[in-house]
Amino acid sequence: MYFTHCISDDHLLAPDATCFPLALRDSGQASAEARSLQEMLIPPDSSTAVNLSAPATQYLASVDSSGSDDTQQSMSPLWIHALAIGYSPGYLLANADGIRRDWPRIPLPATGDALLASAELGRTVAALLDVEEPVDAVTTGSVRHELRPLGVLTSVSGGQLDPSAGDLAVTAGWGHGGKGGVTMPGRGRTVERPYTAAELAAFREGLFALGLTYDQLTACLGGACCDVYLSDRAYWRCVPARVWTYTIGGYQVIKKWLSYRERALLGRDLKVEEARYVQEMTRRIAAILLLEPALDANYERVKADTYPWPTARA
Repeated sequence: MYFTHCISDDHLLAPDATCFPLALRDSGQASAEARSLQEMLIPPDSSTAVNLSAPATQYLASVDSSGSDDTQQSMSPLWIHALAIGYSPGYLLANADGIRRDWPRIPLPATGDALLASAELGRTVAALLDVEEPVDAVTTGSVRHELRPLGVLTSVSGGQLDPSAGDLAVTAGWGHGGKGGVTMPGRGRTVERPYTAAELAAFREGLFALGLTYDQLTACLGGACCDVYLSDRAYWRCVPARVWTYTIGGYQVIKKWLSYRERALLGRDLKVEEARYVQEMTRRIAAILLLEPALDANYERVKADTYPWPTARA
């Protein structure tokens, strides 16, 4: 699963990815005969209707989710609850076979309070996935203690990096041109290492706010980290092991991004904001991973008390 405010292409996650708009134009504004994509797109000044089926709307009414103002807006708690469940490692593990074979089944909470609590987690996941928007304390503002050491752009020599001198060129072999101009990933260069004492101290500083134990935090991020090299001049310091190997749609996120930025393919060096974007990716992914205990606990609560569909009662 993914979340974005942008229109995705067919291969965002895997071939034939299916996108569900959270809101549609009001039914009175588009013809019933031909609901094309252009007709359904929502101009900023148009009235909208939440994209829910009749049974889904009945479910929301029956559990009384009126405590959220989102029920009539684009981000319905039902959609965002589904996102929260879809990012629970426990759910993915328990339902792996079913997810591979068909549409994933999402357990629905029996109460409005449980739905809204799950949707609150889902909103956090959505914000971290939506790379078009900044996230306070993750990508902007006073960054959380445990995220501060992650993905810091660093000079190999220990001095200042000089973009005008070619210090931001990606030349470590992350990508090359294949047949027909297709970009093929390369091995690049990473150096795996233990966390330093300063990095571990920053992790411990963030434990209280996260509500995690130290063992939980290191399990979420991985017990070691990688220094990821642009070239022999610069690298991104302290990319946690599980952040580096993190995949969405089968693609290793940071490595995939780098494969398209090799100077021989891109035709230029990275811009400063592009180099900083790798740090942003690192912190966003780390923040998602640090939500895993809460996402799993949410899934277990929902699974233990699910909504009985009328057909099930009969």
